[in-house]
Amino acid sequence: MDTTSTDMEVDEVIDNVLSTSVTGSVSVSLHPLVILNISEHWTRLTAQVGHSVPTLGALIGKQKDRTLEIMNSFELSYTILDDSSLVIDRDYYNSKEEQFKQVFCDLDFLGWYITGTGSDKPSLRDIEVHKQITNIAESPIFLKMDPHGGHTDLPVKVYESIIDIMNGETKTLFVELSYTLSTEDAERIGVDHVARMSSNDAQENSLVAETLTVQFNAIKMLHSRVKMLLDYLKEAKNSEKPINNEILR
Repeated sequence: MDTTSTDMEVDEVIDNVLSTSVTGSVSVSLHPLVILNISEHWTRLTAQVGHSVPTLGALIGKQKDRTLEIMNSFELSYTILDDSSLVIDRDYYNSKEEQFKQVFCDLDFLGWYITGTGSDKPSLRDIEVHKQITNIAESPIFLKMDPHGGHTDLPVKVYESIIDIMNGETKTLFVELSYTLSTEDAERIGVDHVARMSSNDAQENSLVAETLTVQFNAIKMLHSRVKMLLDYLKEAKNSEKPINNEILR
């Protein structure tokens, strides 16, 4: 994944969302696990490259009649071209889909997600990516999360696309879909645990963090003792210090 450009998240947000009076063709049930996956994906990728970058992924779940249940997600790989457009790596997608099908054989590809640039509305770049996604599924849904700034509500918008003819040209428009949060008991327990571990106000570190801290301190102490021994051996070799059996032990 090429993420060398520092301004790659600067993208033009356009007015291509229809009025809220327009009703979507499907209803959406969104599992919290998906939101956690996207948040973790964006945080990890941003930390790796040192600046905010587009975070793309696939949404999988179940569809029954006009109800979509988004249950899980996985990351997508892409390349950034010179004009800042994104090209999805189809081979990577095919590989990931095959892996997920082996574990979640009853889940299908429903759409895709991307993190926003201070806005949860579709941008020109989003539309270009969405067109690529339509080669995977005919009518994919589109989820956009805005990880920037403060929000009093969940910074997630879900859209479906429609094609309209304007002035003799086709134009991609989006209809915002209402969604509900849905979770199962086992998932709720896991999500609550992860949320508590990642909370900034948490009073206790996770067991993993505690274990790593102990290991770090042990390695740090070992490093200091090895350094002391090396310094002693160098000085002893130059006959600058007498033999010290306590250090050698």
